[in-house]
Amino acid sequence: MQQITVYSKPGCVQCQATMRKLDKRGAAYEVRDVTQDQDAYAHVRELGYQQVPVVEVGQQHWSGFRPDKISGL
Repeated sequence: MQQITVYSKPGCVQCQATMRKLDKRGAAYEVRDVTQDQDAYAHVRELGYQQVPVVEVGQQHWSGFRPDKISGL
């Protein structure tokens, strides 16, 4: 499986739901806090997103809690 990165921030309900869904699928992922990591924040903006979570898997990425996308991994 390709590396999964979840761009998140503290207190984000959709971020927590995304990580719970990934955990249930047994997926390994890296979490990057956009409030603490300026490179992560800049990357999310470069991808064209203004809100988190942003999930990036290889060349694929999306924003928001997307159980359909997670199930398709």
